[in-house]
Amino acid sequence: MSAFQLDERLGRDSDLLVRLGLCQLRLMNDGRWPWLILVPERADMSELYDLPMLDQQALTIEVNMVAAALRTITGAEKINVGALGNIVRQLHIHVVARKTGDANWPGPVWGFGTAEPYDDQSRAALTSKLLEALSA
Repeated sequence: MSAFQLDERLGRDSDLLVRLGLCQLRLMNDGRWPWLILVPERADMSELYDLPMLDQQALTIEVNMVAAALRTITGAEKINVGALGNIVRQLHIHVVARKTGDANWPGPVWGFGTAEPYDDQSRAALTSKLLEALSA
């Protein structure tokens, strides 16, 4: 079995915030939406059912924890959670905060327009709030 290695596109498009029990928690570098990605640190996984049952349970707990923290800090109307993998095959879960009137509401975030990178201050503020909410 090979060692875990982050897909290069995930590495390029997102920043590592923290390592949880199973997953890397990453911030997508697109300031139009608070958009997080959880990547289980397991090699050669592309589907949820590829994970052993205990890892599936840990992933569910981490997704729920991150989604709740994201909703708390953003006041989002809806938290979208999805595991697509059509372009990046490595197993990863998107957690996106959505509000009426945001870019492309109510359409999907994937493939819409051009990413608008965070400035350093906005990224730091969001990261700080999120990490505080996760530790509460």
